[in-house]
Amino acid sequence: MISEIATCVEMLPEHLRECFRSTSSKIRASALRMTHTANASHIGSCLSMADILAVLYSPQHGVLNVDPEFPAWPDRDRFIISKGHGAAGLYAALVERGFFPKSWLDTYCEDGTRLSGHVSHIGVPGVELSTGSLGHGLSVACGMACAAKADRRPSRVVCLLSDGECNEGSIWESVLFAPFHREKWRAFNWSVKEVDGHDHIELYNALKSSPWQPARPSVVIAHTVKGKGVSFMENTLAWHYKSVSPDQLSQALAEVGG
Repeated sequence: MISEIATCVEMLPEHLRECFRSTSSKIRASALRMTHTANASHIGSCLSMADILAVLYSPQHGVLNVDPEFPAWPDRDRFIISKGHGAAGLYAALVERGFFPKSWLDTYCEDGTRLSGHVSHIGVPGVELSTGSLGHGLSVACGMACAAKADRRPSRVVCLLSDGECNEGSIWESVLFAPFHREKWRAFNWSVKEVDGHDHIELYNALKSSPWQPARPSVVIAHTVKGKGVSFMENTLAWHYKSVSPDQLSQALAEVGG
């Protein structure tokens, strides 16, 4: 299977790059519009993970085995976004995969609507877990993986953690738990790969072929840039909490291709 995947990527790298590039541009543009309209924050975090989400959820080549027509399909892969403040990015990715209408994005952060500022699974197809309190996502992901294994299901579980979130003690309790149940990055018996978190082909190769070693959990350390794709946001901490002005929105959309 790994050799087949490698051959596919070798034959179609530009096709794949264009597919993922298009999806990531749409995710970035939607997240920019959502946070601007709602006067919301965390756009820097949404932009930094857009390329990862594109590889996971692109309509034609996304690596997650999911079915938008049957979101509760028992054999589906699960995706947990542990840094729940990146909600706008995930909602945008789910729209691209077809889980719900794009018109829902216009309701982001409005009172009484489904799309809250921190990701919620209530009434939102494709969202597996409500998150926002940092450090909880990996624990739940480990539980889901154990349940799938006990039920003999082929499901994979992918959990996205932020860099700062790895300072939470509960993350490292989960890191220790996972290999104990035969599922610590290298020192804790995980199989590790480091990639450029904005290189779609590196991400695709790593995510599509995991797990890389039998009986060991896999971790992809994806090096990303906060605010990626928008020149005045990149590597600028202030954009964790700011929202764009109308003029800034126009410039940002032009830069991300939206």
